[in-house]
Amino acid sequence: MFSISKIISKTACSFYMLFFSITNFAQQPADYVNPFIGTSNFGAAFPGPIAPRGMASISPFNVAGAKNTPMEKDSQWLSNPYVNENTFLTGFSQVNLSGVGCPELGVILLMPTTGNVEIDHLKYGSTYSNEVAKAGYYSVDLKKYKVKGEFTASKRVGVSRFSFPKGQSNILINLGLGLTNEEGSMIKVVSSTEIEGMRSVGSFCYNSPEDAYPVYFVAKFSKPAEKFGVWKKPSKYSGVEAQWMGYNGKARIMKNTIKTVVGDSIGSYFTYKFDKQETVEVKIGISYVSIENARENLEKETENKSFDAVYKDTYNEWNEELSKILVEGGSEDDKTIFYTALYHTLIHPNTLNDFNGEYPQIKRSKIGKTDGTRYTVFSLWDTYRNMHPLTSLVYPKQQSDMIKSMLKMYDENGWLPKWELNSTETFTMVGDPASIVIVDACLKGIQDFDVYKAYYAMLKGADQIENNPLRPGLKEYIEKGYLSTNYPGPVSTTQEYNTSDYAISLLAKALGEKEDYKRFAKRSLSYRKLFDKDLKLLRPRTANGKWYEPFDPEAGANFQTNAGFIEGNAWQYAFMVPHDIRGLIKLMGGDKPFSDQLQKVFDTKQFDMANEPDIAYPYLFNYIKGEEWKSQEMVKKLVQEYFQNKPKGLPGNDDTGTMSAWLVYSMMGFYPISPGDPIYTITTPMFDKVTIKLDSRYYKKENIVIEKEVNTDGKIKAMELNGKPLNSYFISHDDFVNGGTLKVIQN
Repeated sequence: MFSISKIISKTACSFYMLFFSITNFAQQPADYVNPFIGTSNFGAAFPGPIAPRGMASISPFNVAGAKNTPMEKDSQWLSNPYVNENTFLTGFSQVNLSGVGCPELGVILLMPTTGNVEIDHLKYGSTYSNEVAKAGYYSVDLKKYKVKGEFTASKRVGVSRFSFPKGQSNILINLGLGLTNEEGSMIKVVSSTEIEGMRSVGSFCYNSPEDAYPVYFVAKFSKPAEKFGVWKKPSKYSGVEAQWMGYNGKARIMKNTIKTVVGDSIGSYFTYKFDKQETVEVKIGISYVSIENARENLEKETENKSFDAVYKDTYNEWNEELSKILVEGGSEDDKTIFYTALYHTLIHPNTLNDFNGEYPQIKRSKIGKTDGTRYTVFSLWDTYRNMHPLTSLVYPKQQSDMIKSMLKMYDENGWLPKWELNSTETFTMVGDPASIVIVDACLKGIQDFDVYKAYYAMLKGADQIENNPLRPGLKEYIEKGYLSTNYPGPVSTTQEYNTSDYAISLLAKALGEKEDYKRFAKRSLSYRKLFDKDLKLLRPRTANGKWYEPFDPEAGANFQTNAGFIEGNAWQYAFMVPHDIRGLIKLMGGDKPFSDQLQKVFDTKQFDMANEPDIAYPYLFNYIKGEEWKSQEMVKKLVQEYFQNKPKGLPGNDDTGTMSAWLVYSMMGFYPISPGDPIYTITTPMFDKVTIKLDSRYYKKENIVIEKEVNTDGKIKAMELNGKPLNSYFISHDDFVNGGTLKVIQN
């Protein structure tokens, strides 16, 4: 073997006043979280509550049918349940994704109303005001009904509290609404205080209908309803015998005697008549295994807990996780954007297994069981670059469980994950990124998993030519060193394969597998065959080896079609060889041509902060001696320009925490410059002091401390590690975690 809130409502109830007074009015990390950040500008975040890496989450749903919303023309309105600019909501979805670019989930909509029961969401929807969002809590006033909704969540249960006025009030559960339109739902009224059911989902990034799968739920109400029922729109009505209460719009509402309905546009209602203002709490347990498990999740996590107790527990859990990094100095806004970013990195990957450990295996043919945590939502093309390295450093036990989840997927599916979502492999994006994540963690000392099993899984993905879903075109890549224009995005895909091959070479070297090390190290440099020395850019080749013509280096920006690149152009991929920057410098003719070409990316506005291929570019000036100050200035400029304490405060899609992880690193003053390599590059911290608490199960030191000696805007003059001069802007992971204190001294 080897050794390798900020937003607080003035009308908040006395519980919150008491709760926060216990902290002696000291701001806790969780108090700085502003969940509204990223709910505009295509950030795809939602403001509602979720527990750290929770299965259940609640979001106000204001996109489907939203008034004055050009949702048919703009994907921002389709990929997430909430957009800050909208003003009309139709319910509160109980399972949601954060920061993804394709629609999925956003289903099981709960909606409070008053007066007669109305089941057309365009008619029962309401404008709203007085939104409050904090870590683990969201509230809003529905103007149409004068109803206040409050929401919190445990790991697998969403908890809602509605304050109703005097008169008739209703709570609707609508399974017909959602971000996608998979067919197949069921609702059963169990009693006057309980509903159970399921809703099909699974068409992420327009996957085929065969990939649909169920999400199960059980809802329990704190007060028994006087009347209840189910509805089904008659467009596909199959003729179930029933006594009808009458038509309401174009749907039929069934009496209390009819308790179950199956179909597509279906729902259920509970009706109350209050003689004074009353509150009703609704707890909805979620499961991807069964209704029985959803009920057990609800009972085990929240059965005897009030809304306030659930919120307090979730707040404390958030505070514990966020307190792994403590910052001092900086403005209130600095702390808000920092801790909100850290909060966003702790949403996905999230928990898939139920309280009893059960979860659906890949392909969903069997039910598995775990004693730990089975994680899901692996947006690896995004997250391998910085989010997973951040997790390895700050939350290594979680990263270990994530890798174990990946290896179980390999057992179940025969392949490591590419873009896994709720035990469905979507195969979205390009490359073979799981290898990079596993190697990065392993070389940082996270080795409490079967390393050799992981290694052989990597080799299968990198070497099996036939029927390989991870690496299309592998035969051509091995033979030529690159993919030709016979394949989509051939240049960027070649670069992704190179990066994975480099990571595999590192693990092979650590394991003593010398031949594999040499083979994959060589393969990792094959991007050089696509380098056009005249343009100093990478360029696609046709199948016969000739340069692709006509070639426009700027084509492909802003997600336009391009013959050579995926989600980018030649400029945005020109430096995306993080494992071979020294080699790229030589290809470009030396330090100055490299620096000039890199600067040109920024000067000509080709740099795209909102997408992954060029996300490390601001740090690349650190490779050029004497120009490190450019990285310091550029990182600070980008933070100020793109990350702010407002709904538009992310540069674009958060990509399940990737943009947020970039910010966390950048504000702390270092960055994982070459994914897979246990190395960081250094820039100016944006706080006076940063303390990272290390997990003693994986690291020897208790803390890493980063200090900025002079609080000015000057360039870095010197650096010290434990009082000794540090003469490089690069530091190994081992030196960093064992070094104690890194001091950055400015002019």
